Parts: sequence; structure tokens; C-alpha cells
Amino acid sequence: MGEKIVIIGGVAAGPKVAARARRLSPQAEIAIVERGRLISYAGCGMPFYLAGQVKDFQELFTTPYGVKRDEEFFLSERNVRVFTLTEAVAINRRKKEVAAVDLATRRESVIPYDKLVLATGSVPVVPPFEGIGLQGVHRLNHPDDVQKIMDQIENVDDAVIIGAGMIGMEAADALVRRKMFVTVVELQEQILPGMLDADLAAVLKARLEERGVEFHLGEKVLRLEGDEAGRVTRVVTEKRALDAALVIIAVGVRPNVELAKAAGLTIGETGAISVNEYLQTDDPDIYALGDCVENLHLVSRRKVYLPLASIAARQGRVVGDNVVGGKSKFPGVLGTTVLKLMNINVGRTGLGEEQAREAGFSVSVATIGTHDRTHYYPEHGRFLLKLITEAKTGRILGAQAVGEGDAVKRIDVLACAINYGAGIDDLAHVDLGYAPPFSTPLDPVHHCVNTARNKAQGIAKGITAQELYSKLNSQDDFVLLDVRTPSQYRAGHIEDKRALLIPIGELRRRVGEIPQGKEVIVVCAVGSRSYEAQRILEGAGFANVRFLEGGLQAWPYELD
Repeated sequence: MGEKIVIIGGVAAGPKVAARARRLSPQAEIAIVERGRLISYAGCGMPFYLAGQVKDFQELFTTPYGVKRDEEFFLSERNVRVFTLTEAVAINRRKKEVAAVDLATRRESVIPYDKLVLATGSVPVVPPFEGIGLQGVHRLNHPDDVQKIMDQIENVDDAVIIGAGMIGMEAADALVRRKMFVTVVELQEQILPGMLDADLAAVLKARLEERGVEFHLGEKVLRLEGDEAGRVTRVVTEKRALDAALVIIAVGVRPNVELAKAAGLTIGETGAISVNEYLQTDDPDIYALGDCVENLHLVSRRKVYLPLASIAARQGRVVGDNVVGGKSKFPGVLGTTVLKLMNINVGRTGLGEEQAREAGFSVSVATIGTHDRTHYYPEHGRFLLKLITEAKTGRILGAQAVGEGDAVKRIDVLACAINYGAGIDDLAHVDLGYAPPFSTPLDPVHHCVNTARNKAQGIAKGITAQELYSKLNSQDDFVLLDVRTPSQYRAGHIEDKRALLIPIGELRRRVGEIPQGKEVIVVCAVGSRSYEAQRILEGAGFANVRFLEGGLQAWPYELD
């Protein structure tokens, strides 16, 4: 017989290790120990079931060819033994044994191993709110959670979600699709604080508010209140009381490291298990992966905790190789993350703007508003693309995108560029595909890196929406020049006594209407016309001209 491989954790990362190891070693003895009753389920699909987009709950537990991934499946198709409702309670590293308890019978057992894999995942953070045990208060971290919400959802009109991270926002999307009034409360001052920079988060928040979501940011929840029957009725924050018959708590997760800690394995600076490039712990016969480990960020070179299914899946292949004698490496992560919220695509990769500065980089930023496909193609959409680069070298450090257009394709291209250390000059010449159903002749990635190149050369001079908003609330003497058409201006514009409307096609002959000696800030819909106007005005002798980067598409404030 082959080596004994024991895997603790049977949700996502563990089964991936087992599948890869089995393909490489038909003789190995492989066992999975899982404390729950469900294994190998699609946790990322739960919000879509909650929304009604996935009709059959069992689809989250089946293969693409319709076979349920249960103990029988793993035994018959993979020759992997799976012990559900079995908790690993201790690791004896000297004897190379795992002590386990059958949670149904309380029977104890000892499982020997040659190689041990920790895929213990994460556990939801449970805040110490009074009233957290009331009926109608849920989490969204396990299939049992979503079933409990579904049991209640038909009788509920309003819900409060505590936490505006990825899980909280996906829950908001699902409940809005159920025609519920949704309020989101978040302790930090922005939504998706671990994913987006504040500027793009503000734009996304404004778009979601247009779709009916109410946000209370920078607000601390004090307690939950209920009725005499023990059902939740209100969420009380430090500023207000919110009616709620349904509450979802989504304030994050933490790595499940108790078993590793008790075994004397090193816990890293992030609070997750420390592993090397082979995903080994400091015990060479014990590997760890997925949501219980920390990773090296490929740009900052710092340790980070990023519990993402995509990372766990890639790590599963590496550990599967190595437990059967391979030497595969997992170099690190970029934190590439994407999601869809109410038909708005959101994505990021690499470092955010402030993260890059905190990591010691000299940072330059370029933001564009763009179409994902040619404007005449009927299914085109707009999105914002933000590029973070190293000012001195042009090296790409990170990117973020928000909008209804196909932003995710561009984030993936930029993730590849960052992974291979590309700069803006390199990416400007990458031969990306074009046809009207897919792109513009110059892809939005090209437009964005060219904007970054123009800024680096001093040709393009931008101002952010937040900087312009501050100027509007100041006494600064400047000209706010709108170069859109009159009909576009009437549909929505920035109201200010310093504002002036001159369409771009009339600018050269009407340039005398703009007072010389003042700063001029130019705005348009997405930033392209205002950049052209900046160059026209500079050619006419104006010395201090900037354009609104991303145009009004990047403006998160109200228009008149």
C-alpha cells in the first residue's frame, strides 16, 4: 500500500487535495475527516440560491455532470474514505496520529498518517451583541444558514445586514432580488473596505443606493432587540434604531487554527497558520492550505490573510502534488477578487492605493471611465477602471474596477501583468483581442495604461472626484468647465456659481469666454472630452488646467 494521507477538513480545499493526490498516486491511502455532515459543497453559490437564481439547493452539492458529492462519490470515484460528523480533536506529531471523535456516537478513534493536511478553513466572527440569539438573526457561512433564512424569507419585508464586506453585500444583492427593503450597517466608513479603495467604493455605494439599498456607514451596532416571542424586531446602533424582522450578521471570518496551535505549529503574524512555499507548516509532514493559512502578497511581499475560494483551489493542487512526493511551489497571491452586485461588476487585484503607499511605494494613480465594447454595439456597458502604479518605474501595483460593463475581463488581464512584473509601457503594447461584441479597438486596459503614461509624461493632468468636491466646498476662485452637450448638461450637472458650459465642439472659437489666470477644471461624462479640452486650453495659453478623471461616471455625489 502507499502512504497514508489524512486530510482534516472536507469542504473545498481538502477534497481538492484528495482528488489531485489520487490522480498522481493510485496506491495512496487517502482519508478525509470532516466535523460537519456536508462535504465538498459550493459555498460561493449560497447567495445565488438565496436570491432565487439557483433553483435547486442540491446543485450546490453536485458535480457538473449531476452526481452528488458525498461519501459514496468520493469512495467510488476517487477511492477516498470520508468520515463526516467526525471531529479531529488532537494531533500527536511524534506518533503521527490524529485523535478523532464520532460526533454521533462519541466513539473515539486514532487515525495514523504519513502526511497530514490541515484544511480547517475559517469560522465566522460572532460579535458580542446583546440579542444575537434572537429568532431571525442569521449568518451566511454554511448551507444550514441559508436554509434557515429561506425558511423565514417569505414572511419578511425588511432586513438589516450588519457588515458591508463581500458576504454582506452579496446577501444584500440576494434580498433585494427578493423584493425586500435592505439596510446595511457597517462600522467602517465605506462599503467593501477590504476590497475597494474609498473612491470606487463611494461610486458603488451611490449606484446601489439608486437601486434601493440604504447604508449607514461608520456606525456601531449596540444591540439587537426582540419581541416577547423571542423574534428580532430592531437593530439598535449608536445613532438610530432600525426595524428588522430578519438580520444577517456578516462581519468577517477568522482562520480556524485551534487544532494547529494545540499541536505546536507556528501561527503567523496574521493569526493564520504559517506555511512555506510548499505549503508545509514547520512540521515537514504537515501541510496546510485554504482559509486557515496566511499567504505572501506578491507585490508588497508582506504576509496577508485572504480567505478566497480561488486561492484554496490553486493551493489544493500544490498540496496534492507534495503529499505524494512532489515539490510544487505556491509563490503567493495578488488578492484578485471579483463579484457582481445588482448587475454591477466589481473587481480588484494587487494593492490598493493606500496599501501601496503603506508598503513604501511612490504611487501614481490613473482612473478612466470607459465603454467595455464599442458604443454602437447594443449590449455595451460602462465601467470605471483605476490603475495604481509605481511613480518612478511605471510598474503596475494594482487595479480596481466598478461598473455594469465587463470589468472582470480587464482585472484578469491586469492580474497577469502584475504577476509578471509588467509596467505601463509593456502593457500598452500587449496584443489584446478586438471585435465590437467584446471590446473597443483600443481595449479599456490600453486606454487606462495610456492615461497613466500621459500623466507620467505630464501631458494629462487630472483631479479626482473627491478633490473636486473639496474645492466646490471651498472659496477657491476657479472655473468649472463642462464640455458636454447642452442636453447632457440638462440631464444632470454639478451646480456651482463657478460653472460654465461650453461644448467641446465650440471650445476653440469660444475660448475667450474663459477668464485667463484662473485654474480651470474640466468635466465631461467619462473623462475623454475633458482631457481633450485640457489640451486645447493649454494650447491656447492656459497654464493651470485639470480634468476630472473618470468624468461624472466617477462622481459619487448628487447632480442637479
